[in-house]
Amino acid sequence: MPVLYVVATPIGNLSDMTQRSIDTLKSVALIAAEDTRVTKKLLNVFGIDTPLTSCHQHNEDTKGAWLADKMLAEGIDVAVTTDAGTPCISDPGYGLVKACVERGIEVIPVPGCCAAVSALSVSGFDTREFAFYGFLPREKKDLREKLLSMARQAAVAAVHESPYRVTELVEVIAGLLPETRISASCDLTKLHEKTIRGMADEVLAALRDNPKTEKGEYCLILDFHDVKLPEEKAPAAEVSLEAQLVEQMLQNGLSLRDAQNELVLSGAKKNAVKQAALRLKKLFIQEDEACES
Repeated sequence: MPVLYVVATPIGNLSDMTQRSIDTLKSVALIAAEDTRVTKKLLNVFGIDTPLTSCHQHNEDTKGAWLADKMLAEGIDVAVTTDAGTPCISDPGYGLVKACVERGIEVIPVPGCCAAVSALSVSGFDTREFAFYGFLPREKKDLREKLLSMARQAAVAAVHESPYRVTELVEVIAGLLPETRISASCDLTKLHEKTIRGMADEVLAALRDNPKTEKGEYCLILDFHDVKLPEEKAPAAEVSLEAQLVEQMLQNGLSLRDAQNELVLSGAKKNAVKQAALRLKKLFIQEDEACES
């Protein structure tokens, strides 16, 4: 029976490549790589000449199924890698793993580097429980809603961010959830790796003062333990179409028919309004009969 190996690769420092990862990549028949050019450079360093095929976020849904079928048909083992770190953790790989699991192919992890876990380990926060969110929405409205949701659901959150947007992200956090403590790690395992820790406004100031802020990828750990969350607004009660018809009739002096037209013009569905009007008529008739009796 074939095996799929999920192989983690270094996130910067090549010395973090494990011997088991090297041996696995040498032993398999094929390596499914996020970017074959990037992985080829890594393979050359360690003298690995295993054939490569691309399997990235734009093709993994179909390519994953194709590769899984190929593994079964030819009885071959395959390894999946990404450009850096652990496949499937905010990186491609899910499509191939899912296809293999569905076909009963054994999937084995070959663990190694993971930027989020590395950043968590040096944050100084209580990370015994945390949630990982990857990259957050870019639109500010969506971003604010996501951050509020995260703070309500998790005490500690790990996120990734581009060096070109990290300052903007921290600006939003400082304005929305100022009590958030942040540990922002950049260029993890590389020569100039750096971690900035502090309250949101302190980290924001440090990012603004650093002329090299836009020089490396970031992993941010957000500690929400002491954050004061705004109260959630209770959802507005839905007003029935019957009530809206009565409101139109009483406040604007409209007939039932004219009230129907107003609701339809405001966006209500014509058939639904018609049915509500019929129910209202029936109610009026019943009340009239009750009064007469």
